[in-house]
Amino acid sequence: MTILIPILLVILLCLFVIMPRMARRPDWSILMGWHYAHRGLHDNKTDAPENSMAAIRKAVEAGYGIEFDVQLSRDRVPVVFHDETLNRVCGVDGKVRDYTFDELQEFRLMNSDERIPRFADVLDAVGGKVPLIIEMKIHEDPEEVCAAADSLLRLYTGPYCIESFHPFAVRWYRRNRPEVIRGQLSSNFNSPDKREKPSHFLVHHLISNLFARPDFIAYCHTHKGNLSRRLCRVLFRALSVAWTIRSQEELDACRKDFDLFIFEGFIPRG
Repeated sequence: MTILIPILLVILLCLFVIMPRMARRPDWSILMGWHYAHRGLHDNKTDAPENSMAAIRKAVEAGYGIEFDVQLSRDRVPVVFHDETLNRVCGVDGKVRDYTFDELQEFRLMNSDERIPRFADVLDAVGGKVPLIIEMKIHEDPEEVCAAADSLLRLYTGPYCIESFHPFAVRWYRRNRPEVIRGQLSSNFNSPDKREKPSHFLVHHLISNLFARPDFIAYCHTHKGNLSRRLCRVLFRALSVAWTIRSQEELDACRKDFDLFIFEGFIPRG
């Protein structure tokens, strides 16, 4: 009996640490019943590359929710772009934050005629027609990125939520905008050639929930068996989001384990 008590206490402590928000949860029904196009309904070999205005408009026209990324230019304009560096998508050296917004307009996305869009212009184009999952890309101060993006979101009337791999961004929303649906992005960060950092370990096992207290967990679907993720969904009834689904077969295999699905490279059925 004396052994069982400390074991029980450790279990309870672990559950408390990974627990998502439990009190005053926002109404996330506004997000339900949609599939979410990853970085818009894009194809990087066409005139609608990822995170472009064309890909955003195509997703809206097709009736899909949209997941996309926000970070800041050098002059602190919130822009929609995924990578920290410009090389893969624009074929130029440097990071997004090395250039002003006007300078970024000199670069094309994936050899198309599309340019890196302002976050404000994307919000205007969507206009509340479909729900949004907005990822805060934290390559610098999370408070500055969140505050700049949120200055626009406060004026936006359509359905949306925010998510981030960086728990300090999720915590910013907990402290400053508790009414907004917030999510912790996560995965298994181990790879054959390197071990995950301590900070990644905390996010991988959702230990960072202790101070972020997210409403949903967005987890790489190939690691859906993670115990902390499963406990958040089954025990604590947190919303569970799968990323990134790349085929109908993957989607069908994940339906019982997740509530929302972020997809790319195919058109979902059902």
